[in-house]
Amino acid sequence: MPAPYLALPPSDRVLSPLTGWTRAHWEALADRQLEALVPYATPGLAQYRLPGRHSWSGVVSDGLEGFARSFLLAAFRIAGAGGEADPRLVERYARGLTTGTDRNSGEAWPELTDCSQQMVEAASIAIGLHETRPWIWDKLDAGVQERIVDWFSGFVGGKTWDNNWRLFQVVSEQFLASVGAPYSQADVDGGLDRIEDWYRGDGWYSDGDGRNFDYYIGWAMHLYPLLWARMTGGNDGGRATVYRERLGQFLRTYPHFFGGDGAPVHQGRSLTYRFAAAAPVWMGALAECTPLAPGLTRRLASGTARHFVERGVPDERGLLPLGWYGTFLPATQAYSGPASPYWASKGFLGLLLPADHPVWTEREVPLPVEESDQYTALPQPGWLLHGTRHDGIVRLINHGSDHNPLEGPAQDDPHYAKFAYSTATAPETAPRAWGRAVDGHLALLTPDGTPSRRLRIHPLGCAGRVAASRHDARYPGADETYPIETTSALHGPWEIRVHRVTAPTGATVREGGHAVADDAQPHTECGPGWALARTTTGLTSAVVALHGWDDEAGTAREVASNAYGPHSATPFLTATSHPGGDSVHVTLITLSQDTVDPSALRESITCAVDGDTVRVRFPDGTELTL
Repeated sequence: MPAPYLALPPSDRVLSPLTGWTRAHWEALADRQLEALVPYATPGLAQYRLPGRHSWSGVVSDGLEGFARSFLLAAFRIAGAGGEADPRLVERYARGLTTGTDRNSGEAWPELTDCSQQMVEAASIAIGLHETRPWIWDKLDAGVQERIVDWFSGFVGGKTWDNNWRLFQVVSEQFLASVGAPYSQADVDGGLDRIEDWYRGDGWYSDGDGRNFDYYIGWAMHLYPLLWARMTGGNDGGRATVYRERLGQFLRTYPHFFGGDGAPVHQGRSLTYRFAAAAPVWMGALAECTPLAPGLTRRLASGTARHFVERGVPDERGLLPLGWYGTFLPATQAYSGPASPYWASKGFLGLLLPADHPVWTEREVPLPVEESDQYTALPQPGWLLHGTRHDGIVRLINHGSDHNPLEGPAQDDPHYAKFAYSTATAPETAPRAWGRAVDGHLALLTPDGTPSRRLRIHPLGCAGRVAASRHDARYPGADETYPIETTSALHGPWEIRVHRVTAPTGATVREGGHAVADDAQPHTECGPGWALARTTTGLTSAVVALHGWDDEAGTAREVASNAYGPHSATPFLTATSHPGGDSVHVTLITLSQDTVDPSALRESITCAVDGDTVRVRFPDGTELTL
C-alpha cells in the first residue's frame, strides 16, 4: 500500500481493475512531488538544491538540474490541465526562468559550453517552454525572453557528446527556431542525421556507437525526435513519419519488459529515473503511433508508477532519492546528482493527453505476462525476454548489450555485462561485489580467486527461445584472453545455459545465478551439484549442474550491494583444476516464486554432450538440441 504521507485518490477498480489508478492518481503524484521541492529552492526559484550526494558537475549545475527536470513535470501538469493547474506552478517557474537567466541574480545558470551538463538540462527547459507556451513564454517580459534566448544560444555551433546528447541540441535549437531566434539548421539536421547511424532496425537504436542498449532507447532515442517534431509545426521534412513508425515497432515488444507487479526489468544505467520507463508508451499514444490498446498503455504506465509508490517512492519528504527504491548509490552513476531522479518527469508525459482520451477512459487490460508465459526474442539488442505468468517475473537474457565502444579498452559494468537481469532482482553493484563478479557471470578464476571479466559481447544469434554470444575473458594477471561461447535456451520457467570454455591449465570455472536480496539475510542451501538462495518472500534463485561441474557448489553473500535490499546472496557452481584447452559446461538457471527443488531437477533432467552437440531432456519429454 502507498505510504500514508502520500495522499492519493481512492482506487477505481471498475475503470482500472489491475492497478486501481486513474488520471487523478497521476495528477496527485505529480503535485506531491512538485510541492515537496519548494523548501529546497533558492530565493529566486532558479535552482532546487536537494539533499544528497552531489554530481561531478558541482552544486550549481545540480541546482539547475533540479529546476529543469522538475519544470518538465510542471509543464506536463500545466499544459495537461489547459493552464488550470495550481497557478503557483506557473508563477514559480516563470520566476525561476527570470532569475536563472539574470547573470546578476546570484542564482544564474551556468552558461552552455561544449559537452557540459547544462546541455542536458536545457533540453528539458526547452520542452517545458514549448509545451507551456501560452501560460509562461508568451507572458514573460521581452527582456526575459531575450535573456532565455541568449542562454540557449550557447548551443548554436556547440559540441555535444556523440550519443543521445545530440538530441538535446536538436530540441533546444528547434525551440529557438520556434520563437524566431537565431539557430543553426545544420545543428538540427546534423543531430537527426547522426541518430540514423545508430538505428539498428525493428524499432531499436543503439545509444551511440557500440552495442549500447538500455532504457535510453525509449526515454531518449525515441522520445526527443518526436518531441522535436511537436515543435516544428509540421515542418519536419517527413522525419516525424519515420520516427512514429519506428516507435510503433519498438512498442510492440516493450510491454514484455514489465513484470506483473509493474516493475521494469532492472538493466542498464540511470535506473534512478524509475517512472521514466513509461515515457515511450505515453509518447506512442501522444504521437498516435502506438500499437498498444489504450487500456494496456495505462495499465503499463500506472503499474510502473504504483510499483514504486508502494515501495516508498517518493519518500516521506515527497522527494525522489538517488537509488531504486530508497537511497542506493551503487545503482547510480557519477554524473547523477540529487536532482537526477527527476528525469522521472518523462514518465508523466501522459498528462499531455486530454482527460477524455481513451488511455484515460478505457478499461485497463493485462500485461502480456499476466495473460500467459512469454518468450520474446529481440535480435537487435541480442536479448531474450522470458516471462512466467504464475509469478509475474520477467527475465532478460543478455547476449548483446555491453555498453562498450566498438574498439579499444572495454569494461564489464554490472548493469550491462551480466548474462541475466529480471524484474525481481538487481545485479550486485557495490565495488566489492563488482570485484568478485559472482552473479550472472561465467568466470575463470585464478588460484587466489580473482575472476576474469565479460567484456565486449559478440552476438552469434537470437531467435525463438535461443540466443548465443561470444566474449573474450581476460585471465587476471596474464596478457592472454580466452574465448567463451555461450548459448541460452528457454524451457518452461528455466534457462539452460551452455558454455564452451577455453581456459588455462589450473583455472577454476565458476557460474553464478541471479542475486536475490531482502531486508533479512536470504536463506541459502547447497547440495551435490546445486545451490540456491531464497528470500523471506519466497523468491528463489538456483543453479543446477547438468554437465561439466563439480559436485561442490556454494553461495556468495553480500551486504549493502543490491538495489533490492541490504542483504543479498547468489548461488554458484564451480569446476576446479581445469586441464587446459576446451571444456563444456551446462547449467540450469532458475528464478522463481515457486518452491524450487534443485535436487529433483538434477535427477529428472538429463544432459548428454557429444562433441559439439548438447542434448537436454526435460521431465515432460521435451528435448533441446544445442
